[in-house]
Amino acid sequence: MQQTMNFFVTEKASQEVLKIAQENNITEPILRIRVVPGGCSGFQYAMGFDDTIEEGDHVFEYGGVKVVIDQFSMPYVNNAELDYVMDFMGGGFTIKNPNVSGSCGCGSSFSCG
Repeated sequence: MQQTMNFFVTEKASQEVLKIAQENNITEPILRIRVVPGGCSGFQYAMGFDDTIEEGDHVFEYGGVKVVIDQFSMPYVNNAELDYVMDFMGGGFTIKNPNVSGSCGCGSSFSCG
């Protein structure tokens, strides 16, 4: 039985992605989210615009933004949520990930287990 894979994007995050895309003259934004080995806890997130959807990518669409996640990364971010938050240090994207079992002190890397 195949597990359903999900990834969510808040309205605030999709609005911010569209704003950044517009500032960079990207008319049909494809946001690629990846999990890459690195950091002191084992993995880090990588995020940026892409112009292609590869075979095997998981594709999600929220508020006019296509989010693509490769097959390697998807199990690590299944049921996670991309959000954009403002705090006293400014604004930034964050991923709320229920699969994370630990993270480093600085919060830039994570482990799953």
